[in-house]
Amino acid sequence: MNKTNVKKLIFEGEGVTVDFKKTITSCEKIARTMVSFANNKGGKLLIGVTDDGTIKGVKSDDEERYMITKAAHFFSRPALEPVFEEVYFDDKLVLVVEITSSELKPHYALAEDGKWWAYVRVKDKSVLASKIVLEVLKRSSNDQGVLIEYSENESTLLGHLEKAGRITIKECSELLKVGRRRAQNVLVDLILSGLIKINTTEKEEYYTAC
Repeated sequence: MNKTNVKKLIFEGEGVTVDFKKTITSCEKIARTMVSFANNKGGKLLIGVTDDGTIKGVKSDDEERYMITKAAHFFSRPALEPVFEEVYFDDKLVLVVEITSSELKPHYALAEDGKWWAYVRVKDKSVLASKIVLEVLKRSSNDQGVLIEYSENESTLLGHLEKAGRITIKECSELLKVGRRRAQNVLVDLILSGLIKINTTEKEEYYTAC
């Protein structure tokens, strides 16, 4: 990337595919961000840039690369392969780290509690992936197609979305009069078929027709 492209990313601010870090202080935290990029559309980390977009530069390029590589290889599962690029603004170095959208989804990050958790990117945050998101990631990364037989459940759900516009997993379970697991399977099938989509916020997850 050149200076113009980096400046454009900084001007547009943090989002689904861009994250600013003044410096890397924790392998666990940066692994969450990288995993969320890999599980989504991919993204870029701009190291040496504060949250408000101020270019501070990095003091030690080697140290930042070491922390990111360690997080990618030992705090991410499956391991990630970050691509590094250096961009100078006068005497200030911004380290651009690209994480591509993975074909090995879902990826998990090792947390401070020793457990592995999957994350996805929601706006400028990395949030825990729900069971439905995890199942969609798992099934979308394999080569098997989705064969949908439109039963009464699928027809009822699509009819509801046409009128109400949205539904949660709890509401879906109540609507179809089935357990949460069965409701989850119906939603996953329709998501993978391209008929409905997931809408995730920091507070809730709901589903709408495409």
